[in-house]
Amino acid sequence: RVFLRAINQYADMLNKRFLDQANFELQLWNNYFHLAVAFLTQESLQLENFSSTKRSKILNKYGDMRRQIGFEIRDMWYNLGQHKIKFIPEMVGPILEMTLIPETELRRATIPIFFDMMQCEFHSTRSFQMFENEIITKLDHEVEGGRGDEQYKVLFEKILLDHCRKHKYLAKSGENFVILVFRLMERLLDYRTIMHDENKENRMSCTVNVLNFYKEIEREEMYIRYLYKLCDLHKECDNYTEAAYTLLLHAKLLKWSEEPCAAHLTQRDGYQAATQGQLKDQLYQEIIHYFDKGKMWEEAIALGKELAELYENAMFDYEQLSELLQKQAQFYENIVKVIRPKPDYFAVGYYGQGFPTFLRNKMFIYRGKEYERREDFEARLLTQFPNAEKMKTTSPPGEDIKNSPGQYIQCFIAKPILDLPQKFQNKSVSEQILSFYTVNEVHRFQYSRPVRKGEKDPDNEFANMWIERTTYVTIYKLPGILRWFEVKSVSSVEISPLENAIETMQVTNEKINTMVQQHLNDSNLPINPLSMLLNGIVDPAVMGGFTNYEKAFFTEKYMQEHPEDHEKIEKLKDLIAWQIPFLDEGIRIHGEKVTEALRPFHERMEACFKQLKEKVEKQYGVRSVPSSVDDKRVSRPRSMVRSFTMPSSPRPLSVASVSSVSSDSTPSRPGSDGFVLEPLLPKKMHYRSQDKLDKDDIDRDKKDKKKEKRNSKHQEIFDKEFKATDITMQQSEAVILSETISPLRPQRPKSQVINVMTGERRFSVSPSAQGSQQVPPPVTPRTKLTFSLQPNMELNGVASPEKAVVPPPLPVKGSMGDYGHVMENQELASPTTPPLPPPPQKHLPPPIPSKTPPPPPPKATRKQTSVDSGIVQ
Repeated sequence: RVFLRAINQYADMLNKRFLDQANFELQLWNNYFHLAVAFLTQESLQLENFSSTKRSKILNKYGDMRRQIGFEIRDMWYNLGQHKIKFIPEMVGPILEMTLIPETELRRATIPIFFDMMQCEFHSTRSFQMFENEIITKLDHEVEGGRGDEQYKVLFEKILLDHCRKHKYLAKSGENFVILVFRLMERLLDYRTIMHDENKENRMSCTVNVLNFYKEIEREEMYIRYLYKLCDLHKECDNYTEAAYTLLLHAKLLKWSEEPCAAHLTQRDGYQAATQGQLKDQLYQEIIHYFDKGKMWEEAIALGKELAELYENAMFDYEQLSELLQKQAQFYENIVKVIRPKPDYFAVGYYGQGFPTFLRNKMFIYRGKEYERREDFEARLLTQFPNAEKMKTTSPPGEDIKNSPGQYIQCFIAKPILDLPQKFQNKSVSEQILSFYTVNEVHRFQYSRPVRKGEKDPDNEFANMWIERTTYVTIYKLPGILRWFEVKSVSSVEISPLENAIETMQVTNEKINTMVQQHLNDSNLPINPLSMLLNGIVDPAVMGGFTNYEKAFFTEKYMQEHPEDHEKIEKLKDLIAWQIPFLDEGIRIHGEKVTEALRPFHERMEACFKQLKEKVEKQYGVRSVPSSVDDKRVSRPRSMVRSFTMPSSPRPLSVASVSSVSSDSTPSRPGSDGFVLEPLLPKKMHYRSQDKLDKDDIDRDKKDKKKEKRNSKHQEIFDKEFKATDITMQQSEAVILSETISPLRPQRPKSQVINVMTGERRFSVSPSAQGSQQVPPPVTPRTKLTFSLQPNMELNGVASPEKAVVPPPLPVKGSMGDYGHVMENQELASPTTPPLPPPPQKHLPPPIPSKTPPPPPPKATRKQTSVDSGIVQ
């Protein structure tokens, strides 16, 4: 109270001595307003925070001093007269703090000051842009800090609207401003309510509501601020794809230029950039990293191309370009070789007045997590809203449910509609490439609900089975800055039973053709999915085939009742006829791959198909397989699964670690999308290959036994380390090299890597636990070697021959490591596939070196390689 009297003395002196034009002191008046607001907002005067007893005692003795000083501040503001414009926009923040105090009379008295500020600026500049910008910025910080409530929002709108509508010039622009601030407060209060909620998805929704509002009113600084809040939430939830799309919105605000960065553009300490171009480059690098972690390599490649153009033609940074192109190469390889799980999409409706405003009576399409089932997704939803009731029907709810005070959640799977990019249309493209677009870059979704019209026919359920197909269109494509988006439009159509039959036949034919192509392109695919598909179609006992369609639609009665369907019936007959050549090719492939145990099953299937073929060709005509099927055998790549076999099989074991695909990616589920690990090949094939290679070796049988023993050891190691790991597969054709190693030789250390460089030939000795292969290594980023050999250097006593025609004899070894030994069988010498040494036998002396010099290395068949890179070109 003493302090309040002092402030009032101060105010009296200002009014008497420092208000007129000649003696006006801006700094003194500024100090007064800040002092008075600081007094009004101090913690010890916030009576609503006290107990009712303490609050009543203070009111009885002192009154509410906040109201007293607030009225004084109002009077002092109006006393300023023509000097008011000097305090705009600096005083907007302190006045806003004062009006947010939860005291109704104080609010009613002080909120009109905002209209006075608008009026002052308008008379001075014909707009109130400075005031508008300042109040939006300050309001965001104040509401997030805990001030403001629903009552303030309503009072603010009512008081300012009344004042604006009475003003001659501010009626329209003032009303628009008030509505804008009202909408902002609505979103900010929602955001503050949910900000500390454990449910991060609700926090994301509110954050997007706020940032979209700031984008709408072109408040770039606030927009970027909430972008980073959203990005941080995504990273906490491991939503790397969504985090990348969020950062991309910031990058799109920047130019590839030397323009200096404004302060609000670099709101993160991690970005050290002086120009917009530098900041955009750093953002792109981070975005590409997140796209990689989210397995969205197509998006990463698109950004990489933009960066590569810049590095090559504008910055001339070839080192950065090289790193970027290596990443891109890895991304392309990942696209065709790595199985990506396809997420399900769920349509979710929130009905009832019990939900928050941003959810109430709205429908959303959610992108599920990897391998997430509908039951698990529903359980997650109901955990967030424990009082909600799950709806048991998928039909739209009535007004009674929408207006009820409760919470009702509707959830079902929606199928995304493929929107194939133009460049892929009408072209033969790998399924692995196209499959990405079936669940990505989609914004239209369908849900089909069977509807029966008329009486049910016990003999044929297809005759009156209609389909109600609903299409949902989201406001943005998925995936995006959220894992869900609101549905902006809904449309429904009814599919007749005949149209449904045509669609079903088209889908079945495409499925057969796709699986046939996969088996033509990769002979190692498992046969089980093909067996089930073919048997389900050709064996009438399983599914009835298309006999039901014939009973329902190919009758005189139907033709007479539906003469307009004549063209559709002919189309269905044509599809039935076309199914035969596809089935024929599938059964041919099945016969080539079927095992003896399944031979009777295959023969029965062939017999059924023969009857089916005769019947169809007789009734609907003969169709021949299109030539494109044969063309695809060579034009399309093999199945995109990295395969591996044991050391005992003709192909080497190739283990592609998950970390080589993406730094933090997780292994794919085994057998996903119909692919399973390739079975081991019989060992007899291995021995046959060995016999061919070792035909001049008199000790062949003994070595075979040793090899079998060693391979069984590798098998045990493999089973122990990789039994539970999903290993992606890599195709390669390799020649299996036999090993002619003396049993007396000590084991070479596993960590040792020896490179013997000749004129144009490299010999790499790299121990491998699984085997060797005589093919160039795949072009993927590799760890550089820790050392390299220079010309005329010696390693373990072995000189690197530069120009010698006849190699020198091997020196006598004085140690256990006989690293200079070269295989005598020249056919087995491989620049990349040295033999594996047997286990060490320390009690035996080293072998006597051979008196005859080893044969000269064969001529180089590859380009000279870089010593430092360690990559064979």
